Amino acid sequence: MSAESPTEDKVHERAMNEARTTPLLFIPRHILNVDIRRQVHGASAVGGFNAAVALMVTKVVGTMYCAYAFALIAFVALPAAIQQGSATVLVNWLSSNFLQLVLLPIIIVGQNVISAAQDARAEADHETLTALHMMSRQQLAILEGQTEILDLLKQR
Repeated sequence: MSAESPTEDKVHERAMNEARTTPLLFIPRHILNVDIRRQVHGASAVGGFNAAVALMVTKVVGTMYCAYAFALIAFVALPAAIQQGSATVLVNWLSSNFLQLVLLPIIIVGQNVISAAQDARAEADHETLTALHMMSRQQLAILEGQTEILDLLKQR
């Protein structure tokens, strides 16, 4: 299931239209991880269960401890591969046993680091945009007040 369904596209388009047509009423929204999980797996009990299982497995496999454990498991098969004496068997051991087992958790750890950095930037951007939005609203209120004063002065 895609993270962006046609329903989500319609919701986004409606939000964009409201932001364009009534910018003073627009309120910046903060997207949480739980909202994205619901979009990907659905809001049903099965979808929630699937998201929880996937998250748990990812958290367990996506650790350097798991990479070390997988490396140890792979090294258990190394003596048998060496004993065979065939370059093909050694390449097979390296590619299927070692690289696949060890690189998977390391890649997940790297993705987690990148994701955490992106989340931190998104939080900071959200705070900045919210502050800018509020400043714009205040500026518009001041301009409206000045326009009223100028209109009163013109009437004199």
